Amino acid sequence: MMIRRALKISAVIFAVFITAGSLSDTLDAMNWPSQEAVLIRNFGSNNRGNPVLGMIFEGGTEVLAAEKGEVIFSRNRNDAASRLPSPLGAWVAVDHGDGLISIYSRLAEVESVGHTVVEKQQTIASSGASGWSSRNGFYFIVFDRRERRWVNPAMIITPARENTRPLQIISVNLRNAQGQIVQSPALSQGRYTVLVNAAGSSAPGAQQQAPQRIVCSVNGAEAGSINFETISARDGVLLIYHRNGLVPARQIYSAFPSFETADVFLTRGLVTLEVIVQDITGNPRSVVRYLTVN
Repeated sequence: MMIRRALKISAVIFAVFITAGSLSDTLDAMNWPSQEAVLIRNFGSNNRGNPVLGMIFEGGTEVLAAEKGEVIFSRNRNDAASRLPSPLGAWVAVDHGDGLISIYSRLAEVESVGHTVVEKQQTIASSGASGWSSRNGFYFIVFDRRERRWVNPAMIITPARENTRPLQIISVNLRNAQGQIVQSPALSQGRYTVLVNAAGSSAPGAQQQAPQRIVCSVNGAEAGSINFETISARDGVLLIYHRNGLVPARQIYSAFPSFETADVFLTRGLVTLEVIVQDITGNPRSVVRYLTVN
């Protein structure tokens, strides 16, 4: 309940920036907002049934502007002048033009205040544990105010991060219509939900990461896919791109820590089930299961 309320509050806060001005410069690739902090959860990660809308970092000291921009809002955790509810704690928002805003939250202190221009990689804050956080670090978000959606920072951030580890598929399970996980390769004919628990590339010591894309196919035909590129909001409901359209995120994330990747109807005979996951650089990893349907 608290997490859902936080998402609604965040949506209200972001609405403040819909009419914000923009810089004339065109946005190029962003840089990482820290040289020291460890990425522990990335965009789209399954946080106990809810999507992570940005990147969660742990540790570090200086928080850096990912790109040149104008500070359009800042709040220190002891700032009593602001009446905005803030589960984000101390936070700062920077407008980069082209409709993109970066938000740095759960900070200790914000150094840049007012409508000032900050340069790329300029120190704008220090990591902390404010808001609804008890671990030292910060929460980095990229928001597209034109489309009113959260953007995966990995799509526009410089892909230069050392000490990564390979993409992995932790498990692929089938859940029947009765809600039971079926372990046997011999199944009864009927409808099943494909649950995929996958982790993308991440720094050593980081928690589970979401991949960039998951695709499920049955006998060579695509049955379902999830793209972790953007998450939208309509009427207070978070939506994620699933195969051919947007679906409520709560549907995809309900099977923590897995993702509901596809609903399939398996008919009698031999069935080949394949799951492919990709990281942000396009590197694939796949798992194939051979099933007998009676």
